[in-house]
Amino acid sequence: MSQPPSPSRHVESPADWIAHHARYSPQREAVHDLASGRRFTYAQLDERISRAALWMRDRLGVGRGDRVAVLSHNDSDVFEVQFACQRLGAIFLPINWRLATPEIEFICGDAEPRALLYGVEFEAAAAQVARTCAVEHAAALANGGSSEYEAGIAGASGTLADPGNGLGDTLTIMYTSGTTGRPKGARNTYRMGLYNTLNSVVACDVGPRTRNLVFLPTFHTGGLNVYANPVFHTGGTNLVMRTFDPGHFLRILSDRGAALTHALGVPTNFLMTAEEPGFADADLDHLVLLGVGGAPAPLALLERYAEKGVPLQQLWGMTETGPLGLVLGADQALAKAGSSGLPVMYSELEIVDDKGRPLGPEETGELMIRGPNVTPGYWNRPEANREAFTEDGWFHTGDAARTDEDGYFYIVDRWKDMFISGGENVYPVEVENAIYELDGVLENAVVGVPNMKWGEVGRAYVVLKDGSNLDGGAILEHCRDRIARYKVPKEVRLVDELPHNATGKILKHELPRD
Repeated sequence: MSQPPSPSRHVESPADWIAHHARYSPQREAVHDLASGRRFTYAQLDERISRAALWMRDRLGVGRGDRVAVLSHNDSDVFEVQFACQRLGAIFLPINWRLATPEIEFICGDAEPRALLYGVEFEAAAAQVARTCAVEHAAALANGGSSEYEAGIAGASGTLADPGNGLGDTLTIMYTSGTTGRPKGARNTYRMGLYNTLNSVVACDVGPRTRNLVFLPTFHTGGLNVYANPVFHTGGTNLVMRTFDPGHFLRILSDRGAALTHALGVPTNFLMTAEEPGFADADLDHLVLLGVGGAPAPLALLERYAEKGVPLQQLWGMTETGPLGLVLGADQALAKAGSSGLPVMYSELEIVDDKGRPLGPEETGELMIRGPNVTPGYWNRPEANREAFTEDGWFHTGDAARTDEDGYFYIVDRWKDMFISGGENVYPVEVENAIYELDGVLENAVVGVPNMKWGEVGRAYVVLKDGSNLDGGAILEHCRDRIARYKVPKEVRLVDELPHNATGKILKHELPRD
């Protein structure tokens, strides 16, 4: 499946964000790569992107519609490659570096990239993938060090023709996690990027003065598109952290010299950071907002950051939705604790039952979304596209949700995480939130396990904070006082750690069910 040709520039052509800011504010800092110490103004970044595009075209043979795979830790070079793809009409293909080599081979076999650019730390995996998948060209990135990429930029010359991109063309293919089967490549279009930026400006106060910390991996829509690409779009500055470390994260957040305004993480990131020794005395009141997504944030976590004067802004989105779909205003963080907020301006959302009928307040059903921020479909997956979309364009999110009387949305859980105990639906997030109320709990995850009498019952996996003396009995007794009896887990297992993906999201499917 190749990218269809587009006519020359027309009214709906997407803007070249970096070129625009290089012209109007050339000396404004665009990006600061924290690992290498490199800083580039918009003029400098614009020049590097053009040279990267020329090298990719002339040496790697990349043209319109070709896929360019990138396997790398966070690096300012990754953003350069993304924008170089735009200038060639090529498609950016960021790959999850946490995957095993056979999983990467599946993605490259499916997307068939013309080139594979890789961080030197992944050289062995990249070489094997290139051989197995017959990738024509593979070249190394080195976070500013000596590499084929830096040599290619230094030696590139020439001019670039207008690629004729349209707003409906695909800029990025982002593969989903594949926890319920083979991963699928969600096509992210230029139109999705435009509307995600508009939504970020309106709902998250992103603009030219924004200084955003990118620490979620850039192969994930959170790292790439909240708030990094909207910040580039509006002419702000992105600080790029190679990988997440809670101590380093806290130091940067509290460094007034860095002058950060924004950052996005998952609850685990903020839970770990709050346990750092310096958190209690950290100065965070210069931050505009910290976004939290990927999973509902426990009330105890929201309260802890609110006490620091920095409300965590709950967000909901998916790779397939650009990603922003719901945003909770920072002023409602505690009043509507547990809510993911209201629909962003350019999206429609509704909750339906299993027959597709809209539900009213406090009724739980599947969350549906429609709008210009939603993917047009999956790469090479016509059957998945038919299943994912209704005839009138609504996308099945797979999330169980409800609204309150004020119209605020609450993500109850993933449909696949819900289990039925004695005929009653149990949504693990409700149980997990009850367990999080205990001071000695660092993390927890609840899953359904088979049971002869009830069909399924809950099992809680709990990680305790250092020095906590909680035991399973105390945790169960706490639950009995706060949630319905059928929701109370039948078992608690204390563990040293829970499995996480590269963004810090808990991987429930890896927890034992036997």
